[in-house]
Amino acid sequence: MRRSWADQPPRIKVLVCALAGIQLGLLGAAHWDLSHRDAAQIRGSKGRWRAITLINFVGPIWYFARGRR
Repeated sequence: MRRSWADQPPRIKVLVCALAGIQLGLLGAAHWDLSHRDAAQIRGSKGRWRAITLINFVGPIWYFARGRR
């Protein structure tokens, strides 16, 4: 049985909102970095890394760990 957003306990709502904020922050930071970093400082193409960063949490973290030289 699925519960609507209104039926969720407040702690679950806070957790979901916090995780969404972290995800959006990581995504924004990765895309900002890709926009301001020279292509020679990135392993692979910028387009590929932009696509990879769309993978929740893992993508931006992977970019920061492996995508930059």
